[in-house]
Amino acid sequence: MLRSYQVAEFAKPLVASESPLPEPTGAQVLVKMERCGVCHSDLHIWDGYWDLGGGKKIVAANNGSLLPLTMGHEIVGTVVAKGPEASGVEIGQRRLIFPWIGCGTCAVCQSGAEHLCAGKAQALGVFLNGGFASHVLVPADRYLVDYGSLNTELACTYACSGLTAYSALKKIGKLPDGQSLLIVGAGGVGLNGIAMAKAVTGQAPIVVDLDPAKREAALKLGAKDAIDPRAEGAGKALVKATGGVAGAVDFAGSPQSFEFAYGALRKGGHLVSVGLLGGQTTISLPLLVMKGVSISGSYVGSLVELKELIALAQQQHLPALPIEVRPLDAVNGALEQLKAGGVVGRIVLSN
Repeated sequence: MLRSYQVAEFAKPLVASESPLPEPTGAQVLVKMERCGVCHSDLHIWDGYWDLGGGKKIVAANNGSLLPLTMGHEIVGTVVAKGPEASGVEIGQRRLIFPWIGCGTCAVCQSGAEHLCAGKAQALGVFLNGGFASHVLVPADRYLVDYGSLNTELACTYACSGLTAYSALKKIGKLPDGQSLLIVGAGGVGLNGIAMAKAVTGQAPIVVDLDPAKREAALKLGAKDAIDPRAEGAGKALVKATGGVAGAVDFAGSPQSFEFAYGALRKGGHLVSVGLLGGQTTISLPLLVMKGVSISGSYVGSLVELKELIALAQQQHLPALPIEVRPLDAVNGALEQLKAGGVVGRIVLSN
């Protein structure tokens, strides 16, 4: 039987469910879930909307037409069955699942950016049933990634948290000595970004977060400094000390976090916006031009980037963020704790 915890009604506790195990066809693969991370994105799916600011929202899942839905997209598991066309994996192999699956036919998917699919996306845990379950049906074997000898709990977070951080930092690129990198937000994604920042950009980051426990965790993972943005004159002091940062990544995605990161840029600096807390902000258009700064959005990452990240983690031995493992049936408590802001690092569910 397939045991799962599903969103039956938005913003209500997940409901336990049982159903027959699906039989894979074509290139499909059935994976027995071993570990599945609980991600901040799950909160938006659970709530049923994303806050665009100004009272506007993106409503999830067509007002509930896709419910019930099994969330969970940071999945590691063992292949237990496969369709006749799934030639790239074998029964018994342990694999990390790339969940950001697109339609496969639109121009964006054809370019290799399935995570930005312009057609009918099939992301696991978002549009198709995901990893808050005993088993997951993956649309094709090519979405299974060999994570080698990496720690299983850490590896599962790379499917979203790590991939999102890696793709954002790649957009900043290598920074010369003497140039500063700023990371705003030291939640699960931000801590993964801090852990890999030096390997990707060449610079240890300066980190900004409201929570002293998260600032402490950031320093343990190699941050150059950790700042409370509420301290008087924090932004001005940062600009004075650095001359303005060359690159900044906003892993929080609130008006306040974006404005702090944007205000810290030097001339010609680059801000990558990642977080989805929601809201809106205003930008002075003449200053945008005169400072010559660039702003880009970054949404998770591609299958190629996930494989790059796994290779980097194997070569560089990236430090592991704090991870707490809990049983699958503790998923509702994990979501509530994450929503309250009480998680440092990542909660990972075990089957």
